[in-house]
Amino acid sequence: MTHALHRPARRAVLLGASAFGLAATAGRALAAGGEAAFAGSPFRKLTPDDWRRRLSPTSFHVLREEGTEQPFTSPLNNEHRRGMFICLGCDLPMFQSGWKFDSGTGWPSFFRVIDDNVGKHTDFLIGVPRTNYRCARCLGHQGHVFEDGPAPTGLRFCNNGVALKFVPG
Repeated sequence: MTHALHRPARRAVLLGASAFGLAATAGRALAAGGEAAFAGSPFRKLTPDDWRRRLSPTSFHVLREEGTEQPFTSPLNNEHRRGMFICLGCDLPMFQSGWKFDSGTGWPSFFRVIDDNVGKHTDFLIGVPRTNYRCARCLGHQGHVFEDGPAPTGLRFCNNGVALKFVPG
């Protein structure tokens, strides 16, 4: 099945090398990820109907259809306790709470991710190339990574709150 986001949009082709260079650089900044390590995961065998039964409609749209939640709607924006942010789809750890920062964007943002637990690809969903990252185990869409984050990485993993859950500790 071919998704529209895997085909370059005409506008993206016209944007030139500078826009592509940013996405390519951000893509290199992410480790290759551990998608291959989870190839046999039972989460990969779930059908769309299985996922619909497991997830809310909004979480399904984000995790399984690469949607985006409305900004400033996630309770996780205000989560500041010590703990771990994990994939809502399969409970794979994604971020330590100490990596979270307030980006002012309206989505939970982190300057680091557990590299082996994400995979990445370039999408053209909005007409410009962006680095999309997803859970390595269930392939659930999490968000996009940008090069405008704080030290020490300079990265901003802009995550959909409905794709995560928080585990205190």
